[in-house]
Amino acid sequence: MPDAAAPARIARPDGWQILRRNRAAMMALWFLAALSLIAIIVPVLLPASLKITSSASFTPPSAQHVLGSDVNGQDMLYRLLSGARVSLGVGVVGALISLVIGTLYGMISGYAGGRVDAFMMRAIEVLQSVPRILFIMILIAALDDYVKEWVDGWRLAAQAHDWPRFASAMSDLKAYSKVLVMIVSLGLVEWLTMARIVRGQVLVLREMTFVTASKAMGQGSWGVLRRHLLPNLSTIILTYLTLTIPAVILDESFLSFLGLGIEDPAASWGSLLKDGAQVINPLESKWWLLVFPALLMSASLLALNFLGDGLRDAFDPKSAE
Repeated sequence: MPDAAAPARIARPDGWQILRRNRAAMMALWFLAALSLIAIIVPVLLPASLKITSSASFTPPSAQHVLGSDVNGQDMLYRLLSGARVSLGVGVVGALISLVIGTLYGMISGYAGGRVDAFMMRAIEVLQSVPRILFIMILIAALDDYVKEWVDGWRLAAQAHDWPRFASAMSDLKAYSKVLVMIVSLGLVEWLTMARIVRGQVLVLREMTFVTASKAMGQGSWGVLRRHLLPNLSTIILTYLTLTIPAVILDESFLSFLGLGIEDPAASWGSLLKDGAQVINPLESKWWLLVFPALLMSASLLALNFLGDGLRDAFDPKSAE
């Protein structure tokens, strides 16, 4: 009697297929994509009268001002979407800086191993013991004036060469000087977790057969890191990049709430929350100044966390168990 056929092994679905089946992650992805497009396009299409200051201070939501107006009479819809561009931009750029630093550091540490790995991990532990918010505040206080002088230098050079558009852009950029310092500072403190994750993955991958074969064929360390390890780390890096963005946005909002972030007339979610909190009182509450920024920021952070969790479930090797 012939032996019974062995049961076929069911292959695990592709990571993108798993992600598409996750309704919460897909809804979060569509929400973030729609918010990004709206924040980029709608402020450009709004009437010029809504973008400037006016006498209509603290106007409640109405047909003319859908989300009300602020203390300067500016439309809250315009300011909220402008703040979304700043906060999401800071989150993405700061997270990308942390991704580059953390990935390189973790790959080198995990691949080198031994004393090099031990030293690099002890350095991370020392850096993690430093209060990151305090570190960022010190950097902003120390570097903000230098960045403003640098921007002013470019503005004066543009005026000397009769480049009016570039000079105008530099004048507008001056209001974002603290944001520029903040982006770099946040990138310099948020990479520590990424480095630990990448290092752990590299410790596993470096023992794989394809890495041993590459070494046997004479391929150098940088070639192995770039051609073999980095492609296998891409999905893990993407997953934890998505989880880093909300952390950067929260830090930026907290610093802007303290007055250490973006300067008027520019806006971010943190500065809008600060403006709303300053006018809240028991006698007359301008609730729209606080409620709408808080709702949009909370929804965006929740969507980013849902998307990050979905990516982790889809691509994290541990989820295959």
